[in-house]
Amino acid sequence: MTDAWALAALHAAVFTTPRPWSADEFAAFLGQPGAFILSRQDDAGLGGLLVGRVVADEAELLTLAVAPERQRQGHGAALVRSFLDEARRRGAATAFLEVAADNLPAIALYRRFEFAESGCRRGYYRRPDGSPVDALVMARNLRRQD
Repeated sequence: MTDAWALAALHAAVFTTPRPWSADEFAAFLGQPGAFILSRQDDAGLGGLLVGRVVADEAELLTLAVAPERQRQGHGAALVRSFLDEARRRGAATAFLEVAADNLPAIALYRRFEFAESGCRRGYYRRPDGSPVDALVMARNLRRQD
């Protein structure tokens, strides 16, 4: 497992809004029941991370970040696949996530893994210029295998 500082640095390199997670927040999150962090590392260092949790029979993908120079190389897909496997292993029947409605590459990735839109949170995110962006809520049944 990568240290909290490395996780925070990667998250900050990918996300400016909403505010990226701090090292303290990553460390505190891991102390919560059902919480887990998955990462992709190689000789070049930390390439991606995924933060998830399972509560009762529901899994939530809280954030997914792939280093900008490593995007579109399969790291995000590998992390989502690992998330689904870990969620099933922990007994989850359904997985949920939120994604900015204008983040078309992420939406396409989640659809590849059979996530479907189940709701919308209007104006949930704010861009650096203050403009609102909706959050799509997506879900998938974990009883089906990929």
